[in-house]
Amino acid sequence: MPKRSPARKKLIDAALDLFSSQGVTETTTRQIADRAGVNEVTIFRQFGNKHGLMLAAIEETEVLSNVGEALLQQAREVSGLDQALRDYANGRLEALESMPDFVRSLVGESGQYAPEHRQAIGRELTQANRFVAQYLDAAIQRGQLKTTLSAENIASLLNSLILGYAVLEFTSGVHLLWRDRQDFLENLVGLFLRGAVQSPASDTYNSHHATTNHQTVTVNAQPEIIEDLPAPLVHDLLRQGKERGHQDYALIYVLFGAGLSPAEVAALERQHHSCDRTQQLLRIPTTLPGNAAPRTVPINQWILGKRYGSYQKNPLTQWLKNRKDNNPSLFINEADNPLTAEAIAERWQACTKKFGSDLTVQQAQQTWRVDMLVRGMSIDNLSLLTGVSAVNLAPYVERARVKTALDQAIQLDQKRPGDVGSSDLE
Repeated sequence: MPKRSPARKKLIDAALDLFSSQGVTETTTRQIADRAGVNEVTIFRQFGNKHGLMLAAIEETEVLSNVGEALLQQAREVSGLDQALRDYANGRLEALESMPDFVRSLVGESGQYAPEHRQAIGRELTQANRFVAQYLDAAIQRGQLKTTLSAENIASLLNSLILGYAVLEFTSGVHLLWRDRQDFLENLVGLFLRGAVQSPASDTYNSHHATTNHQTVTVNAQPEIIEDLPAPLVHDLLRQGKERGHQDYALIYVLFGAGLSPAEVAALERQHHSCDRTQQLLRIPTTLPGNAAPRTVPINQWILGKRYGSYQKNPLTQWLKNRKDNNPSLFINEADNPLTAEAIAERWQACTKKFGSDLTVQQAQQTWRVDMLVRGMSIDNLSLLTGVSAVNLAPYVERARVKTALDQAIQLDQKRPGDVGSSDLE
């Protein structure tokens, strides 16, 4: 991207303001120059003409600016294709929503642009699409997924749907086809996961039904494999974390007590933690990709039948109390820098290696979700706490039902045959 001189920045800002308020066609180069406080000749020298300035404005807005760099960084952090799709779509919608008038003007007047200008816009979008394809391909390769479409085709469809949603919303001013943006995002992700991607374990798509609290969820896709951990192992892992020190103990405690992903934990700062005698909470930052709205989750006192302190005195509060640094992050490394998601996964591996190399940090989150459902939480409430749609939580519902049935069978077996009366069989 060309270096933005003060004059260039003034011209682009002025152009965006005028394009948004009165349209591209009605805006003149003289008006832009006057608004920017520069000579009109500067426009022709730096951009060629008004449409050259428009292309520069498009390229340097949040919608396209540094797309490649940003996606390259995100590709290293996403844990799966569902997160990759959701994070990208949410980020692009936020960028488009920051300039709705300009988007309306750009799309509405596109038929009046000269062919070479329409082609130039197309080239900019195509280049951005290649970055998106590389980003999605990284997530596909990491998950060893089979796809029925190429990464470039998925990216093209994804961008078309995002732009279509934005134009429809900006034009009408209301959500006509979706309850809200979150509803659109969840359905968008579900569409690609069920229609374009297959699990490596199967070449077919099975219909999966799960019921909880009188609610039924249907998923027309290979369900996620849930590998929650048994209570004795979880308590052993917490003991191992305690042996390694205050921070590892607090980290394992948060993973099992709040059900967060490594990326969510890495984004936490001290200010996001609060507690009193009745509760302990973590507020997930809105700056985290995919977290469009503020989301608060509790940290449980009880983890799989065992109590770990109180709301005000527990492994996390003890870790914070013992810290001597001024870093705002909730978890830090030896150099007092924030722990990354990768570093959190490495600490997990260090805590769990004596119990088996196949234990993954995602299993802590899976264990928490299953436990919440077993303890009676509704799928809708779990969806609110996790930010995951009820459709994508269906495998957890099925696992919770299986676990509940198993626990009931064990409890029945622990009764002596003579203790079983007619009321037990009704």
